Amino acid sequence: MNKTPNDSKELFALNKPKGYLVTCSDDLGRKTVYDLLPEWAFSEGWMPIGRLDLESKGLLLFTTNNKINHALTTPQNCIKVYEIWVRGHVSDEHIAEALKGVQSPHGLLKALEVEKVGTGGAKTKLRVKIDEGKNRHIRRLFGALKDSKFGTPLKVLELKRVSIGSFNLDIKSAEWRFLSVEEEKMLITNLYM
Repeated sequence: MNKTPNDSKELFALNKPKGYLVTCSDDLGRKTVYDLLPEWAFSEGWMPIGRLDLESKGLLLFTTNNKINHALTTPQNCIKVYEIWVRGHVSDEHIAEALKGVQSPHGLLKALEVEKVGTGGAKTKLRVKIDEGKNRHIRRLFGALKDSKFGTPLKVLELKRVSIGSFNLDIKSAEWRFLSVEEEKMLITNLYM
């Protein structure tokens, strides 16, 4: 992909598929996000901003600018939106608990907003907004809640990040692109740097 004058010099986006680690290399030889990117992304030191676990997919931003990286990962600085499928029937009580927060060994886990988008069989689709990203935050948050019918923990079956701040995912799985200068400006302007 050739850079145009309208492309950001600081940020590009990748739509990460499931099954890729967000790391430079893996001792076990598993696939990493760098397998999806041009060689220069690795050699020029482009680093992922935040993480998505192996089973998660969706928007991942990359930068070489530590100030931007820090600003986008500082808690309460930037809202991230996820679409998830949860095994179990998510009730209004579950949503209230997720908004209030649950204590975990990783501290308080909570969501800013949880919207029920749909259901399918014994699964519930939710749109979740958070403004921090502890390790496996959403998976652990919903895993701490119990299905009222079966008494088993809710389980996040699928997780996809669809936006970071003002930037919404708009590329196909396993593809990447530079943010435009305007997209970068909009994203950065809303951050406390």
